Amino acid sequence: MKVFETIADWRKFREALEPGTIGFVPTMGALHAGHASLLKKSASENAWTVASIFVNPTQFNDPKDLENYPRTLEPDLALAESCGVDFVLSPSSREELYPDGYRYRVSENDFSNRLCGAHRPGHFEGMLTVVLKLLNLVAPTRAYFGEKDFQQLALIQGMAKAFFLPIEIIGCPTAREADGLAMSSRNTRLAPGERELAARFPRILSNRELSASQAAEELARSGFEVDYVEDRDGRRFGAVRLGNVRLIDNFGNFGASK
Repeated sequence: MKVFETIADWRKFREALEPGTIGFVPTMGALHAGHASLLKKSASENAWTVASIFVNPTQFNDPKDLENYPRTLEPDLALAESCGVDFVLSPSSREELYPDGYRYRVSENDFSNRLCGAHRPGHFEGMLTVVLKLLNLVAPTRAYFGEKDFQQLALIQGMAKAFFLPIEIIGCPTAREADGLAMSSRNTRLAPGERELAARFPRILSNRELSASQAAEELARSGFEVDYVEDRDGRRFGAVRLGNVRLIDNFGNFGASK
């Protein structure tokens, strides 16, 4: 497995890479079994698999969240290699991906302002910008994203279509812990008591006997700080906080479209 820390080195290598389908999994590191499922799927469906590891500063609206985000590069590389990854793009600095200082950016003016976008100003603008940069650099045949971040997935699919990117954007089912909690790099920051309580989040959110407002009330009574619970286009979305950790999740088949 080859690791590239500079864009110049990667671009030189990419230009000389022999033809074949390329699968791409962009990550912010702190890899877990959910990432592994994406990487393995890519490796099984493509001649080459590329992963990126980059904690993207422009999608953090909270500086403390950026500072506390887990960084575990060596274990990440070992996991990536065990999943069949051929190449890892791991830019060594912000300047590698933002030589313009983030003067140029990608925005969407509807769905990105709802749900998480309403609570994290600028988050999706930073996410879409870095994903477009990475897609341009890797030029994959297929790119893989987890459905836990369903709003992110939908925005990336929309961006690819809007900008005529010749890339198949593939959504993959949410990977969950044994107690149902969606796997996330942020879960490692939960205190033991918070981690136990966190398992109630998906159980309450997925309860089809509760309306969205009732689910929000039940989550609040259980000890969560609720950002939102909302049914949209037949899918229920939710975001809550436990201490300094923000958790998101979503479930499909929630009645009529809205």
